[in-house]
Amino acid sequence: MNDRIRSREVRLVGPEGDQIGIRPLPEAIAMARDLGFDLVEVADKADPPVCRIMDYGKYKYEQSQRAKESRKKSTHILVKEMKYRPKIGPGDFATKTRKVEEFLGDGSKVKVTIMFRGREMQHPELGRRILDRVAEAVEH
Repeated sequence: MNDRIRSREVRLVGPEGDQIGIRPLPEAIAMARDLGFDLVEVADKADPPVCRIMDYGKYKYEQSQRAKESRKKSTHILVKEMKYRPKIGPGDFATKTRKVEEFLGDGSKVKVTIMFRGREMQHPELGRRILDRVAEAVEH
């Protein structure tokens, strides 16, 4: 930006994106200051480097907003867990299933766990029925 540019000549781009041409660095800086903007190096690998006349503060703000937006879009998906018991009552079942639907609506993944205790393990079909009921309730 402005005095930090080390090249003698730069390819100049105006504030509206129009090509001005190759100019000596002092002339390019003077043009930018006359317009009330900064001279920002946008492509330093080019020969000569490409510099644009722009408001640097606004440019940095827009970059940070774009970065924030991309971070917001790339949030990792949470895995929520809901635990059921084979002998769950109808009210508790409805409440837990409603919460599962909320989690899915928010974009989270949901892991449904059936917890067995003692002799309940002798009847895995009860757990399978609970899972089927949850899946059926969530589909609608």
